[in-house]
Amino acid sequence: MLLHRTISQLDIGPVSPQRAQELGQLGYMQWLGSLPAMSDYCEEAMHAYSTAAPFSRTSPAIAVFCELLVASTRVPIAPLPLALPQPRRRGGPRARRAVL
Repeated sequence: MLLHRTISQLDIGPVSPQRAQELGQLGYMQWLGSLPAMSDYCEEAMHAYSTAAPFSRTSPAIAVFCELLVASTRVPIAPLPLALPQPRRRGGPRARRAVL
């Protein structure tokens, strides 16, 4: 259920490559935090990938999310490039109203 919410939050259409990286990494961390404690990670990751992959052509953030899922299942394991976004002003209420 949270997987579908994560996908819908990431599926916002075209964004800059930097913003897509930020959103994709945040989506991955949100999805990872929602996994049940005793779940099979590889199985969950492939399920998430198969669910999100159809949206990756139109949403760069979902494409980053899918890349992270695939990278996390590779052998040998390697650290993923995860980071929280740098705090910055994004325009506040005026910018949010302009989007509507």
